[in-house]
Parts: sequence; C-alpha cells; structure tokens
Amino acid sequence: MKKNSIVLIIGLMSLALIGVLAMQFYFLRDSYRQKSQLFDESVNAAITAVAGKLERREVVDFAKVQQERNIEKSKQEQAKQRLLAEQLEIQYRIEELKNKQHVVFSNFKEQEDQLRALYPNVIEIKNSFYETYIKRPEYQKFIKFSVSNELTDDNLVQAFIMLNASKVDDQISGKDDSTRFVIPLMDPLVNQQTKFRVATLPPRENTKLAKTISDLEKRLDILNRKNAWSGFNVYDSVAMLGGKKADYIEDVAIGMELAKRPLKDRLNVIIVQELIKEELAQRDIKAPFNIEIWSTNNILLNNILNEAALNNPTNTTKYSTALFKGDIGAAPGKLTIYFPNKKAIIADNMGYLLLPMLALLFLLVGCFAYTLIIIFRQKKVSEMKTDFINNMTHEFKTPVATIMIASESLKDPDINADHKRVQKLANIIYDENVRLGNHIERVLDLARLEKETLKLDQVEVSINDLVSAVTDSMQLRMQNIGGKFSIDLAATKDIVIGDELHFSNVFYNLLDNAIKYSKGDLHVNINSKNVGDTIVVTIADNGIGMSRDHLQKIFDQFYRIPTGNVHNVKGFGLGLSYVQDILRRLNGKITVKSEKDKGTTFEVILPIKK
Repeated sequence: MKKNSIVLIIGLMSLALIGVLAMQFYFLRDSYRQKSQLFDESVNAAITAVAGKLERREVVDFAKVQQERNIEKSKQEQAKQRLLAEQLEIQYRIEELKNKQHVVFSNFKEQEDQLRALYPNVIEIKNSFYETYIKRPEYQKFIKFSVSNELTDDNLVQAFIMLNASKVDDQISGKDDSTRFVIPLMDPLVNQQTKFRVATLPPRENTKLAKTISDLEKRLDILNRKNAWSGFNVYDSVAMLGGKKADYIEDVAIGMELAKRPLKDRLNVIIVQELIKEELAQRDIKAPFNIEIWSTNNILLNNILNEAALNNPTNTTKYSTALFKGDIGAAPGKLTIYFPNKKAIIADNMGYLLLPMLALLFLLVGCFAYTLIIIFRQKKVSEMKTDFINNMTHEFKTPVATIMIASESLKDPDINADHKRVQKLANIIYDENVRLGNHIERVLDLARLEKETLKLDQVEVSINDLVSAVTDSMQLRMQNIGGKFSIDLAATKDIVIGDELHFSNVFYNLLDNAIKYSKGDLHVNINSKNVGDTIVVTIADNGIGMSRDHLQKIFDQFYRIPTGNVHNVKGFGLGLSYVQDILRRLNGKITVKSEKDKGTTFEVILPIKK
C-alpha cells in the first residue's frame, strides 16, 4: 500500500472519529442540562413537602403532650411507689445479710483471740504462703524466723517473731478462704525458734455473702439516684414547649402559642434530616447533602454537614423553602439544602447513557488503533517479504550461476578428456544442487509450520550427543574463520522426546547464526545442565550482539537485522522463526540475551523424559 493511500485512510478515519465524538459530546451536554433541571425540580418539591410535614408534626406533638400529661403523671407516681418498695426490700435484705456476716466474723474473732491468748507469738500467714512453703516439706527449709526485742508501752522488753521465706518461688494460690496461723515453738535457753505448728481457723467472712451484699448496695445506689431524678415531670416539658393549659388550646390559639417560641426550639435537626432523606429517596435521590436553617434575620441557626467543605461555595446551587408558613405574620425562618457533589449525582443518573457511549467510543478508538496497527504491520510485512524475495533471489542465483558455469565447462572437449576435472565439476554441480535443495526445503518447512502440516517424530533423543554431532559437523567451518568452540555438556539427564532431525536443525541454526554474526576471534561456549525436570542448553558467543529493539523482533518471520545496502550476511530471516516454532511444538522454549558489540546468549530449555 502506498504512503499516500495510508495517509488518506488515516485522515478519513480521524475525521469520522472526531465527528462521532462531537455528536456524543452534544448529546451528553443536552442530556445533562435536562437531568439538572429535573433534579432541581425534585429537590424543591422535596424540601417544600418537608416544611409542610414539620408544621403538621409540631401541632400533633404539642397536642399529644397535653393529652398524655395526666397519664404520665400517674405513671410517675406509680413508678415512685414501686421504687420505694424495692428500696425498702433491698435495704432489709442488706441488713439481714450483714447480720449473718457479723456472726461469721464473731465466730472467727473468738477463736483468734483464744489462739493469741495461748500463743502470743502466733503469726498470721496468707494461704498462698501456706500452699507454697509449708504444705510442701521440701520447701520448708526456705522458711526463716527472726526474733527482735522491742520495748512495750510499759517499758518492758518483749520478743517479736517475724516470718519470711529466703527463696522467692512461684506462688501457689490458696485452695480455700480459711485463715491460717504459724505458731513458732521457742527454746527458752537461747530464745530461738526450734519448731513450728500451723493452726487453721474458719474464714473472717463469707465471700458469697460479701459479694451478695456488694451487689445489693450497688442496686440500692442506682435506685436512690433514679428516685432523685423522678422529680422532673411532664409539667416541665410542657413549660419548655411554651404551651398553655389544654382547656384553652384551639386551632387558632395553637398557632399563636407555638409561634411565640424561638425557631431553634421548634425544630429537631435530626428529624429534619431524616424527613429530607425520606422525601429525596421517594424521588430517587439518595446522595449526601448539607442542611442550613436560617432565621428571619439571616442568622445561621444550624449547619449539618454530611460532606467536606466546598471548594467553591459561590458556584453551588442552593434550594430553600420557608418554614412554618402557617404562623400569623411572616415565616420565622427558612430551610436550605445543597449538594456538594451535584455534578457527580447527575452523572450517576446518566450512567445508563454514559457507560454505553463510553464503551462505544472506546470500541471505535480501539478499532481505529487496531486498523492502524494492522496497516503498518502489513506494510512492514510487505517490506520484509520484498527483502526476503530479494535475499532468496540472491541466494538462489549463486548456486544456479555456479551450476551453469560448471555445465558450460563440461561442454569443452579438452575438459571432457580430463577425467579428474570432469569429476571435480560434477562434484561442484552436486554440491550446489544440494545447497539449492536445502534452501528450498527450509522455505517449505516454514510453510508447513504455518499450515500445521509438518509431522514431527516422537522418539528418544540424547541432547548431549546431538549437540556434539552438530558441533563436529561445523568444526571445519569454525576453523576456517579462526574461531573455536568450548563445550561443557554437564547435564546428567539429557534424554528428551522429540524429532531428532528438527532438533539438529535447531542447534545448527543457532550455531550458524553465531558464525554469521561474528566479528573476528569468534569464541562460542556451549553448555548443558539440568534445572529441575528440564535440560538447559546454552550457546553464548562474543559476536556483534544486537540492541534491545532488534532483540524483540528476531523471532519474527523474514526479520533480519538491517545492514543497509551491504549483504555480507546470507539468509532469509527464517532461521530463528523456525527454531521457535519447532521448540514450541516439542514443548520447549528459547530465551535470548544480547548486548551490542559484546555478544549473544541463547538458552534452549527442553523437558527431560520422566
């Protein structure tokens, strides 16, 4: 395709795409305006309905308070009586339990006094100390008694015995709530403790009784506070609301009395918010909004923010309505709401239009881009095929010309008489025919690969032996250019399943490329190793290498690294494409790393036979 034709196609497609975009923009803008107008009408209708409901709710609530006053008073009196009865019952129960607790303590105290009278040096211990050191004989050696002499109030010297443990150990919790004492037995001659006994007395108090008494006292405290609050009755509520006696409330009087109260006291902002949400939801508007309640003097009484502060409040549409329009005189205030994200709300409502249009737009842009890619790709393929035909012609002309010269030489009678020269010319003709046939076979193999008609054998192949054979066959060619192979086939498992002929062609192509693209003093390293369940064959050379741009294209059909008008490297650009297709069909893969003027490394990865 000519360049002018491509430019014309791109221009026409761009013009058509711009036209579609313009039409969609106009349609969306008109739809947005209509949706915005409908949105404004719905919001205004919603807040007008809310204002009416607030006014009706105020009258109904006021009437209910008056009607329920006596019922509430009666309930409060009954509640007071119940509270008082419950308080008395709890108080009696507490006293009863305390008496029982006192009996327990008196019993303990009596036994304790008897014990201390018999043994003045008795020492009270904790139950955990008893369980840790005294109850376990092996730990009794850590118990230490110390005696100190102190003056009493009568100026008499009295010995006091103290008890502790010389080794700190993990404490064992007490098993019961008994009270235990250690009674040291003293040697009067040396005034030292020699032995000790343990006395166990009943507990000082009943823990269950103590817990019950504590719970009852807490309950009593709660009831006392609750009874103190009961002094606030319904009369206070009526007084706060500003109403008068129910006998004087009539339709006109209600309006007059209610209008006397401040606007702020006549509104419950939470109810206002819920009513607005309800009205907006009935009109399919479920977006967050902000509320403002203004007095007659334009004083902001309430500001309920559901969203962050506006970036540009002056450009925000506000919706307002008068509050309590039924009052005698002017309305005492107004209700205002606005939506910080109004544009986003309308855009969401247009989602059923916007999404298909965007999908269609992306489809058109995608088709446009895909068409351009295909056009440029086909143009590039066409250029590559032209280059391929030129290279193929050049490759075919050489053996054909050689065969023609050799054939013409055979016509010479002098040459026919020389058997050796005839034999040499015949060998030349044969070799060139073989070379020509190999070229044709490579092109046909690639065609078979494309058509999926190439049949591959599935036999056991020793990769190490195959690589060695291919390397040996190319050894003479390598020596002719002054290069050398370094071979290290270290893989211990090298048997794979595949086609031996095509495997040999794979490695022949890779080594052939290394020789073709050498730059003098060529050195090719060939290694094999096992990685997991695979064998990896690495072919690394120190040739001319290639840039990253070329690295991404070398496996494309007909692609050859550009060399300008210099055709010093022969080939069709089919070798690496063939290599990749063969390895893919045999469950293998190939990777390449290269750096300009430093060389190229290919890795062939094949699954080994299990």
